[in-house]
Amino acid sequence: MKHYKARAISTSYWKPEDDYVTNIMHAVKNRLKNGDIIVVSEKAISTASGNIVDESRAEPRRTANFLARYWMRIIWSYVLGPLCHLRKETIQRLRNYPTKEGAQHKQVALQYAGLLQALMYGSEGGIDGSNLPYAYVSLMLHDAPEIAQKVRTAIKETLNKNVTVLIVDTDKTYSLGNFNFTPRPTSTRGIHANYGVLAYVAGQSLKLRKYATPIAVTDEKLSTHEALRIATIANRTRGSGAGRTVWDMAERFGVSLTQTTWEMLTKIEHKPIVIIRQ
Repeated sequence: MKHYKARAISTSYWKPEDDYVTNIMHAVKNRLKNGDIIVVSEKAISTASGNIVDESRAEPRRTANFLARYWMRIIWSYVLGPLCHLRKETIQRLRNYPTKEGAQHKQVALQYAGLLQALMYGSEGGIDGSNLPYAYVSLMLHDAPEIAQKVRTAIKETLNKNVTVLIVDTDKTYSLGNFNFTPRPTSTRGIHANYGVLAYVAGQSLKLRKYATPIAVTDEKLSTHEALRIATIANRTRGSGAGRTVWDMAERFGVSLTQTTWEMLTKIEHKPIVIIRQ
């Protein structure tokens, strides 16, 4: 088994319209060696790309209201939550799931990811509100392989270093033998995707081995198993910024779920980049 060293790189908080390619090159300059692996957070790139949605503008329909009021508060907190071995704190939060903001969130999930994803208790279709202000959520990247290659090319041409670039998400990939699957709609090669709530319940209830999910890898020779390992190492090294969930983030700042501001987030240390070296 290969052994890796990981170093998380702190940067300023990336806001919409920030040039994330320039930010990455500035952050890793004078730190790279040929053969290094650069792992970048999908959420950070989505935010910088403006790939975000203001859920406060969503108008929930009947299905979204049902999911927020009954599916989350009853089915997830009393049935699926314990089955999936969720923490007691998480289950308690689900029992008090906000009906208004929750319905708006579920409406966005239904619109952008579909029902199978909206049935998840969080991170539906790669949609994530942690480390984002107000009622904003980031959406998954649909062009992650192209973005990863663009970053790799820029580093080669500007810094003269040959590196591998991974874009990863904290959403889990579960492994059963050589079969890897994820609730996410998209992933990289060797990982079966878009199983939504079915994948999450199966993976969690059976306590399968789980990894962070690589969604783009520029090195075709890197095996799926190594990509999963590297994504997980990077995820653990990076930390969770302002909070692992919107609840954690709100508690950290002492505000309600939709009252975190851009200014608050800029004061937190963010580590969207991790350099991995064998």
